[in-house]
Amino acid sequence: MNRYPLWKHVVMVVALAIGFLYTLPNFFGEAPAVQVLSGKATVKLDSSTLSQVDAALAAGQIQPDDVTFENTATNANIRVRVKDTDTQLRVKDLLQKALNPDPTDPQFVVALNLQSASPRWLTALHALPMYLGLDLRGGVHFLLQVDMAGALTKKLDSDASDARTLLRDKNIRDGGVDRVDQSIVANFADQQTADDARQMLSSSVSELQWATQPGGGGIQVIGTFTPAVQKAVQDAALKQNITTLHNRVNELGVAEPVIQQQGSDRIVVELPGVQDTAKAKDIIGRTATLEARLADPINTHPDPSAPVPPGEELFTQGNQVPVLLKKQVIFTGDRIIDASAGFDEHQRPSVNIRLDSAGGRAVRAVSRDNIGKPMAMVLFEKGKGQVLTVATIQSELGDRFQITGQPTPQAAADLALLLRAGSLAAPMDIIEERTIGPSLGADNIKMGFHSVVWGFCAIAVFMIAYYMLFGIVSVIGLSVNLLLLIAVLSMLQATLTLPGIAAIALALGMAIDSNVLINERVREELRRGAPPQLAIQAGYAHAWATILDSNVTTLIAGLALLAFGSGPVRGFAIVHCIGILTSMFSAVFFSRGLVNLWYGGRKKLKSLAIGQIWKPEAAEPAAATFGAQDGATDTARAAQQLASPAKSGGAGAPRGKPVVRRRSNPGMPPKKPGASS
Repeated sequence: MNRYPLWKHVVMVVALAIGFLYTLPNFFGEAPAVQVLSGKATVKLDSSTLSQVDAALAAGQIQPDDVTFENTATNANIRVRVKDTDTQLRVKDLLQKALNPDPTDPQFVVALNLQSASPRWLTALHALPMYLGLDLRGGVHFLLQVDMAGALTKKLDSDASDARTLLRDKNIRDGGVDRVDQSIVANFADQQTADDARQMLSSSVSELQWATQPGGGGIQVIGTFTPAVQKAVQDAALKQNITTLHNRVNELGVAEPVIQQQGSDRIVVELPGVQDTAKAKDIIGRTATLEARLADPINTHPDPSAPVPPGEELFTQGNQVPVLLKKQVIFTGDRIIDASAGFDEHQRPSVNIRLDSAGGRAVRAVSRDNIGKPMAMVLFEKGKGQVLTVATIQSELGDRFQITGQPTPQAAADLALLLRAGSLAAPMDIIEERTIGPSLGADNIKMGFHSVVWGFCAIAVFMIAYYMLFGIVSVIGLSVNLLLLIAVLSMLQATLTLPGIAAIALALGMAIDSNVLINERVREELRRGAPPQLAIQAGYAHAWATILDSNVTTLIAGLALLAFGSGPVRGFAIVHCIGILTSMFSAVFFSRGLVNLWYGGRKKLKSLAIGQIWKPEAAEPAAATFGAQDGATDTARAAQQLASPAKSGGAGAPRGKPVVRRRSNPGMPPKKPGASS
């Protein structure tokens, strides 16, 4: 009756093992570390950089605790963990000299930070600690407002330039093409010309909706964004700005920066550990430009020590590869409408570039006279240029062309990203900023930890005192719930904040509420006279429906906070929803398994250790026979009537209803049978 099958016990053991394994890294704390990041968009961290780091450490006779190389889609870094801060400073100086031989032009960012002190075998299993938010670690928080109207205006200006070029190429006479607010207006003298222009523009500039209407002393062709295209332009601008910010905050050496979208037009930037607000604002708001130039066709990669020919400039590509470029600029990055990775006709990785009409005319004029010569794309940031790519002009180019010769599709995607994200797609304004000191973060951690611990202890004392053995089972289930909750948050690499700690404390109270429902239901079954084994089974079965209903309604509220909340509210909602799911598992499935292990094998179970079971007092049965001549008191007779109403009232009395009979006068002789009174 109360025994789990083997597979349920296996599930319990596996859940405990996973919970313990992924919670464990949070108890090792943090150790001093040195982090190496790419200092330029054109410099990539790879295995050769890791070899340089190992060689520098060996030359300095430093034995690190751990060296890790992480290479993700958005970030790549090398971390060297050491024992103390003195060694940390020595490692930073060694790596700074080894990786950046020219201090005036650093290729890599070498920064101090903290890293989890968990052993390597845990890291290999991807068992990592939770990240700590700004309110627990300290740092800088920015909320940026993206000017979406500016992004749309920039796109419309580009489309207006394309429309002018197309009309001129097709010999369609117009009275001017201008951007008016969020639309493009082209003026024509007659209806036929306007219809021809609308048909041509609809096929060539298809991202706009074109329509004709009277106006401007003639007929106007008006182009506007469709809602779908407008949203696509805004999303692309937001994504490009986020990518650009990721590239820039690497210079700060932040271990785990948080750069994410909030709403439809805002970006949150959180830099844990950074206290210099002015420097962070300077880096985030910095501008960058992209230029296309011709390269020296004879001596593209010269000797860096050789003199630079007149009319040319010396740049570097990648890891200090010298490149000679002409000073003449063909087009700049603001002429690039789109850059995407793809494949050419031979299925080789390539980058597809689309320019506006002005950029297309410039590159067409230059490429026509320089077929077979190299052209380079240069990214300028902080006044220094880095060559992104050098490609040979194969034919006359226009507003759409390809850059081929990329070694891998990933390299093509990276180049397309750099071409798009060299500068911000739309201007941004900082509408909120705050700085939290590390000492305040340490106090927040301490207070949050104490709130959870003392809340747990208070719940444990009450449950054990009130429910005895079943209270101990409830406390064990609550511990498992806390273990699984932290394990899931660690597996998801969630960022723990003060609202998250509050949600953990709330999850403990909600989880123990389920156990209270179960224990009280078992008590209720025992009051009704059910045997102990049946009381356990019925108690858990009947309480499950109530637990499910209450948790589902609470989960709906949590999902609403998750969907419509932001910032701290969203962090609270994530922990809250996960806590509900883990509490249902621990309170029902896990605690039932513990009760089954303790009581399930006892066939002649007489009682349960579940605390005091309050029962109503049972009425004592009457011992005397009711009659006119007896000497029993009125109280005894009333008790007899209540205990056996059908017997007292005769055969005709309804069962279960007391019958009141008038008592005969004790001084009168008994009546004869058949007489009525």
